[in-house]
Amino acid sequence: MSRLKGVAARDPRAGFRAERGGGGASSVPQGLLKAARKSGQLNLSGRNLSEVPQCVWRINLDIPEEANQNLSFSATERWWEQTDLTKLIISNNKLQSLSDDLGLLPALTVLDIHDNQLTSLPSAIRELENLQKLNVSHNKLKILPEEITNLRNLKGLYLQHNELTSIPEGFEQLFNLEDLDLSNNCLKTVPASFSSLSSLVRLNLSSNQLKNLPAEISGMKRLKHLDCNSNLLESIPSELAGMESLELLYLRRNKLRFLPEFPSCKLLKELHLGENQIEMLGAEHLKHLNSILVLDLRDNKLKSVPEEITLLQSLERLDLSNNDISSLIFCSLPYSLGKLHLKFLALEGNPMRTIRREIINKGTQEVLKYLRSKIKDDGPSQNDSAIETAMTLPSESRVNVHAIITLKILDYSDKQTTLIPDEVFDAVKSNIVTSINFSKNQLCEIPKRIIELKEMVSDVNLGFNKLSFISLELCMLQKLSFLDLRNNFLNSLPEEMESLIRLQTINLSFNRFKILPEVLYRISTLETILISNNQVGSVNPEKLKIMENLVTLDLQNNDLLQIPPELGNCVNLRTLLLDGNPFRVPRAAILMKGTAAILEYLRDRIPT
Repeated sequence: MSRLKGVAARDPRAGFRAERGGGGASSVPQGLLKAARKSGQLNLSGRNLSEVPQCVWRINLDIPEEANQNLSFSATERWWEQTDLTKLIISNNKLQSLSDDLGLLPALTVLDIHDNQLTSLPSAIRELENLQKLNVSHNKLKILPEEITNLRNLKGLYLQHNELTSIPEGFEQLFNLEDLDLSNNCLKTVPASFSSLSSLVRLNLSSNQLKNLPAEISGMKRLKHLDCNSNLLESIPSELAGMESLELLYLRRNKLRFLPEFPSCKLLKELHLGENQIEMLGAEHLKHLNSILVLDLRDNKLKSVPEEITLLQSLERLDLSNNDISSLIFCSLPYSLGKLHLKFLALEGNPMRTIRREIINKGTQEVLKYLRSKIKDDGPSQNDSAIETAMTLPSESRVNVHAIITLKILDYSDKQTTLIPDEVFDAVKSNIVTSINFSKNQLCEIPKRIIELKEMVSDVNLGFNKLSFISLELCMLQKLSFLDLRNNFLNSLPEEMESLIRLQTINLSFNRFKILPEVLYRISTLETILISNNQVGSVNPEKLKIMENLVTLDLQNNDLLQIPPELGNCVNLRTLLLDGNPFRVPRAAILMKGTAAILEYLRDRIPT
């Protein structure tokens, strides 16, 4: 059917109407319109448009300008036989609204209007019954018109980075939808009717305000990819474990305390649970994950890992960093972990004392080699078992003297105290103490008596307290190499910390820093800086470049609006984490490729 006949039913005069003046045709080159009539595709992205020219909406109706100038047509110029517009791209402009004339393009299969300033969509969108892909991401939409539910052929709907607070009724009528992105909006609930979206393969609900998921979500039998990162989820419906097609599950940055079992998720390849409050990982959580390749449990409150972790024979990446795993001896971390064929194992940020930090810093293969060497041991002797019992059973004493004597740890953690009693320091006596753990208390300041241990202590954990400043006593610990200050109220560090000339690792995550503290740039021994989940708005790439020993920099979930290209010159970095910041470039696809790809991308953008 010719294009003229196709529109005649809607407008009998269509073939005889000359183009109106003042429609904005001058902002769209005639050559572009002519090419669009042949190809059925029109790309007007990045043209600074504040409104869509009338000639675009009427491209299927009006006689083209060249027809008025040339009355003889070759076979290739017979405009009345040419193609209806099927693909329209008007992204990266300044559009604040779309007119109902959008309905004049019923043949559209692709409409891309991302990165504009739209606050609403016209009801005429219901006319686009052939639409298969609609991208309205990065706008200012607060609501969706109910008419959007008329788009029954829609396969991809991209609504991320808007201001949506609800989903219109009837949304489940989009039964052909395969890819739905609602991330970075203001949604507090997900309709139970979503379960009727039976064709859905990918659903992104990340960065909203969801406190729970409906059990009915398990009705999405074809769903492979579910992203619920950065919400307020405190639990996961047990029905989720019945989603047989699920391959990728993202639940990072929520408030989860417990894990569901996954008896039916035989195809699950990636499970991301970092930055929650999970305290226990049991055998029941692992035994069904036969296909798992990636298990992310970083930044939780795990104290141990079950022996059943070794059942995950397909596992390639295991992230246990920044938990409360304290030892190998007492099965907090089983030696049998060394049997797995891991490509990546992260353990940094745990208060471990029985595996040397230099082994951890050498990377995955060295850690696995060390664990395998320990498997050869016959196991603990009777004396070791006696010590284990004494240390793990509740003690009548307020101070764990066994830990001081056998592990050289001064441990007064998880007491919710505002003050460390003198008897804790008195208990040290003439013993050597290399580690202090005062985490999970209510400390508002660092105990002054910590200075008594300045010539022996190398590791200090003051995480999960209420510290708003760092006292000078801490700055005098001459041998300090590991300092954990996460989950406090800090917004600055004293210049005197420059004297910590052996400091290798500092954890400042979940504080209130707005910049990377200047003093850190001057501690040349630093190898690892963890400062995620703050409000950091900038870093100095020139000063970072000078830090030759720095191999890990975690800047996730901060306020970085842009990443300076010069950061690409920090070639010593082996791990650079930037997820969860509001910058637009590098795009997520680059971030997913890892540190080397990010640094190369940044270097390529350094002005010459």
